[in-house]
Amino acid sequence: MLDSKQLLWRCRRGVRELDVLFNRYVDSSYNELDTEHKKAFERLLEVQDPIIMDWVFGKSESKNKEINNIIKELKDISNN
Repeated sequence: MLDSKQLLWRCRRGVRELDVLFNRYVDSSYNELDTEHKKAFERLLEVQDPIIMDWVFGKSESKNKEINNIIKELKDISNN
């Protein structure tokens, strides 16, 4: 698993909206996640920005249930 510096570096994206979403998620939720959930978030960070944006805006959906759960949490955070 990534240490905190590596994680924050991986959260830096080419799309500002994703930067904000990911950093809010890390600040508000990441430390409370179990190991499997953290691994799923790290897998999400490996996906290209346009695909993540499609998932966030509901244009498509990941085939991975854990990643879909994280996308839902990201949407919830963005609505607060």
